[in-house]
Amino acid sequence: MDNPEHTRILQGMKNASDILIVGGGLNGPALALAMAQTGHTVTVIDALPPGAAEAEDFDGRGYALALASQRLLNQIGVWDAVSDHAQPMLEIKVTDGHAGRGPSPFFMHFDHAEIEEGPMGYMVEDRFLRRAFNAAMQDNPRITVLREARVVAQEADATGATVTLEDGETLRGRLLVGSDGRQSGTAQRAGIKRTGWDYGQTALVCAIDHEKLHGGVAHQFFMPPGPLAILPLPGNRSSIVWSERTDTAEAIHALDDEKYLQVLRPRFGDFLGDISLAGKRFTYPLNLTVANSFVGDRLALIGDAAHGMHPIAGQGLNAGLRDVAALAEVLTGATRRGEDFGSSLVLGRYQQWRRFDTAALVAATDVFNRLFSNDNPILRLGRDVGMGIVGSLPGLRRGFVREAAGLTGDLPRLMQGKQI
Repeated sequence: MDNPEHTRILQGMKNASDILIVGGGLNGPALALAMAQTGHTVTVIDALPPGAAEAEDFDGRGYALALASQRLLNQIGVWDAVSDHAQPMLEIKVTDGHAGRGPSPFFMHFDHAEIEEGPMGYMVEDRFLRRAFNAAMQDNPRITVLREARVVAQEADATGATVTLEDGETLRGRLLVGSDGRQSGTAQRAGIKRTGWDYGQTALVCAIDHEKLHGGVAHQFFMPPGPLAILPLPGNRSSIVWSERTDTAEAIHALDDEKYLQVLRPRFGDFLGDISLAGKRFTYPLNLTVANSFVGDRLALIGDAAHGMHPIAGQGLNAGLRDVAALAEVLTGATRRGEDFGSSLVLGRYQQWRRFDTAALVAATDVFNRLFSNDNPILRLGRDVGMGIVGSLPGLRRGFVREAAGLTGDLPRLMQGKQI
């Protein structure tokens, strides 16, 4: 049971919060807002300076938010601020082939009309999400955000966790949450090891202007070096995530804009008319990294700190937000029952909830990438036939649509569109 004496000690300490979150990206702020809604105090420790993440050229990525993730954002009060910048995803088309030769005759086509809930999801650019999260945290009196702050040490005891910042300041919380990326310092300092490997691929990311309307259709074109995702943005714009072998990607990224487009055009095709760049270009190395445990003493990991996967299915942020929803529900439920929400018993419930689902998703993205990122004729025939079968069976198609919308599995309440 929760010890009232521990609570009084914590409340009397300077720089004390119920929860300390290391990492100010997207998952950390989402958890802060969810926990603040249920009466908890939260401190978010962000290494970036104020405003850096909101700059037009900060990231460049667009996120395919599943419908379940959109529901969570709505429940924590963020969706209204980004909805005008969101593009509904109405269809997904998956094809296989070679650059410049067009796709194979076998494909999968998923339409949101096959489910009753609405669009499968929404495309939203990184900068709009960050602005909305930062504004919501600033307006919440239960949330403290420390900018340009780096954790250099942490320790846990029977009643909570203490972190030391680079400037020597110490902070105290009943629970420490690591939301600090694939090379999570929070996990490393806790002695949590990781399992994973490099794919030898790099993602080339940018936004594209095009002549024709995209109609809210997302495209995934599998080529031997890696997949090309064309994801609809508001207006006549699309976000691309283009995977190539790392040495090839580095050479392409080094080209000037016009030569870059010359390489992209035969891969992109002409179905949207002429294309041009709409902003800066970015690269991201692709690897798989999973924490061997999602919890430790007075510690929980969420998002990429727990699991970083290939972007082949666009599920990275969605998986992180499902962590957020599950952890918030577990912690809030424990608080209402009078339990110590930072205890190993409570954190074990979070790990049990998320571990199997994450393992299945990580395995699926890894297998799909290996299956499709090659030119083996036997594998190519098998996957083309498989896509044709899935595309022709309504029941299977509907299952894939629900999976893409994030509506399968043991959904936390926030992802059902319900309050905790």
